[in-house]
Amino acid sequence: MKIRKCLALATSALFLIGLMSTFALAKNEMKDVQDSTNVLKTIMKIPEKGIPPALLREAQAIVIVPDVIKGAFIVGGRHGTGVLLVREGNGSWSDPVFVSLTGGSVGWQVGGTSTDVILVFKNRKGVEGLLKGKFTLGADAAVAAGPVGRSAEAATDVMLKSEILSYSRSRGLFAGVSLEGAALMVDEDATDTFYGKKGLHSSDVLAGKGGKKSHAARELRALLVKYSSTK
Repeated sequence: MKIRKCLALATSALFLIGLMSTFALAKNEMKDVQDSTNVLKTIMKIPEKGIPPALLREAQAIVIVPDVIKGAFIVGGRHGTGVLLVREGNGSWSDPVFVSLTGGSVGWQVGGTSTDVILVFKNRKGVEGLLKGKFTLGADAAVAAGPVGRSAEAATDVMLKSEILSYSRSRGLFAGVSLEGAALMVDEDATDTFYGKKGLHSSDVLAGKGGKKSHAARELRALLVKYSSTK
């Protein structure tokens, strides 16, 4: 009898630990969404120094990775987690799925140890490649430092040749930045945890089948609609 009681208690304890771990992880993903919203708000507050509205109007997807941290485990390496949202046919934006960004610091250290990164996808090809697995910027899709300000006319060559335009913000400085060689990967586990569905694929979320709509995700989507509709 005592053994059964002990087993029941142990099972309950393991269940509670698992539940708490899932909740803690979900909070991390929620923070990524909230931080991504704050990064976008901050960058677009000053139109003369933000991403040109013309680029966002034409963008097919966007990746926002807040607080990319320089890691001691790799010399000069950096790593961060964030979100991917894809433009829908009606002009709105998909629910977020989660991604990680890992790569060398050459070309994207703007000073400091923490950097916010934004990637603007100009077409669907790059998104399709990313959803298939590990995606290397510069190898799987041409990437270049994006122009800033209200007008993107001065960067016609960059816009024509690149599938993805990249930006970073560190210590208040926002600028286009080179991310050649950085690895971008969809994090299916984080997406599962955030939406509370095991076996959920990122492609399902992007197709509107994620289910749960959190306030944080709705706010980020609304913000992208606002900025990508600006003239």
